[in-house]
Amino acid sequence: MKSKLIPLTRRGLLGLAFGGAGVAALSLPARAERISTAARIVIIGAGAAGTALVNRLVERLEGAQITIVDARAEHLYQPGLSLVAAGLKPQSYTISQTTDWLPEGITLVAENAAAIDPVAKTVETTGGQTLRYDFLVVAPGLVLDHDAIPGFSLDMVGQNGIGALYAGPQYAARTWEAAQKFTEEGGIGLFTRPATEMKCAGAPLKHTFLIDDISSRGGAAGRYEIHYAAPQAATFSVPIVAEKVRMLFEERGFTPHMRHRLVSIEPGSKRATFEKTETDATGVELRSTVELPYDYLHVIPPQRAPEVIRQSGLSWSDRWTDQGWIEVDPHNLRHLRYPEVFGLGDVAGVPKGKTAASVKWMVPVVEDHLIAAIQGREGTESYDGYTSCPLITRVGRAMLVEFDYHNNLVPSFPGIIAPLEELWISWLMKEVALKATYNAMLRGKA
Repeated sequence: MKSKLIPLTRRGLLGLAFGGAGVAALSLPARAERISTAARIVIIGAGAAGTALVNRLVERLEGAQITIVDARAEHLYQPGLSLVAAGLKPQSYTISQTTDWLPEGITLVAENAAAIDPVAKTVETTGGQTLRYDFLVVAPGLVLDHDAIPGFSLDMVGQNGIGALYAGPQYAARTWEAAQKFTEEGGIGLFTRPATEMKCAGAPLKHTFLIDDISSRGGAAGRYEIHYAAPQAATFSVPIVAEKVRMLFEERGFTPHMRHRLVSIEPGSKRATFEKTETDATGVELRSTVELPYDYLHVIPPQRAPEVIRQSGLSWSDRWTDQGWIEVDPHNLRHLRYPEVFGLGDVAGVPKGKTAASVKWMVPVVEDHLIAAIQGREGTESYDGYTSCPLITRVGRAMLVEFDYHNNLVPSFPGIIAPLEELWISWLMKEVALKATYNAMLRGKA
C-alpha cells in the first residue's frame, strides 16, 4: 500500500525540524548506572566519533583512565563544507575548538599517534610518549590523497577553475571562488569522485546539483554544461536512489561519464585525463584514456586510512588493501583479531558508514561493547550500517536518503518525509537541524 503523506504547513515543518533536533538533544532514555573500573582506555582521534564516544564514556565509567590523542586544535563540522563551497555559509560555520567539546576528567594528548602495537597494547605519539591501554578505540578519520592526482595541488584551489571542497574550510571557501566565476560566466563544469571508499559519498552529487542550480539562475544561464565523471557504474550505491539521480541528471541535461577515474589534470590547458573502463562481450575489462575539457573542475581525491593505521597490522588483509580500513566486525565494530580494539567512524572497515549520521549510530554500539568487555560479558547492541545522506538537489530542496548495509531505505519519518522526493523540509534538516543534532551528538546526548 502506498504511504499517505501527511500535509504539513511550513510552520509545522519548522516545528518538526527543530523539534527533531530538540528530541535528539534532550529526550533521551535514562543512562545506565556508573561502573567502577581502573581500565586504561585510549581513543585515537578527537573528531566526531572520538569526541562523541569520550563524552558518553565519562558518564558511564568511574575511575577509568581515559586518554584521547589528537593534535588538531580545531574541530571541523564537515557536513557544512558543501554549503561553504556553494557560497551558502561562511567557512567559520564549520570551525570550533577541539577542547570546546571535550569533557573534564580525561587526558588530552595534543599529538598524533605515530605507531600502534596491538600485541604490546601500546600507542606511541609523535611527541615520543608511550601510552599503554587495556582498550583502544581507533577513530582518526581518514586522509585525502591529493598526491595521487598528478598535476593537482591544493595551492591551485580557487584559481583557474579548480575546486576541492573536501580539503577543509579554507579550501571549501576557495572552491566557491572558482565555482562562483563559473556560475557567472558559464562554460563546462566537470565534477568528479574517486574510486576509493569516501566520506559522505553524496557530497560530489550535492556540489554538482548546487552549482548547476546557482548557474541556472545566474549570469551563466543557458551558457554552461554539467558533466559528472565517476569510476563507478552508477551514481549512487543504493540502486533505487541511483535511478532517481539518473532521472534528475536527464531532466537537467547533465552528461554522465560513468566508469571514468580521474588520473591527472593539466591546469594550463584545462583538461582532465581519465581512465575509462569498459567490458566487452566476453566479459573482459578494457581500459582506455579519455581527456575531458573543463572551465570548472571539482576534484575529490582518493581517500585512505592514515599511514599509522596502515602500518599497525590492524587493517584488512583481503579487502581495501590499497586503503587500509580497520578490520572490524561490521555489527559490533570490534576488531576481529584484537578484541580489545574497536574501529569507529571513517576508518572502520565496513561496507557503509563514512558519514556523521553513521557515527551517531556507531558510537552507542562501541560504548555498549566496550563497557561489556570491561565487565567480562558480551555486548548486545548492533550496528546495521545506517547511513543518512541529505542529498541536496537545489538550493532549498533535498532528498533525505537513509539506508543500511543491505541498501534498504530506512526513513526516520515514514509517511511524513518521502525519501526520494525533493522537499523543503529535507533541505531544512540539512541546512539547520543537522548541526544542532551533530552538536548534541558530540556532547554524548544524541
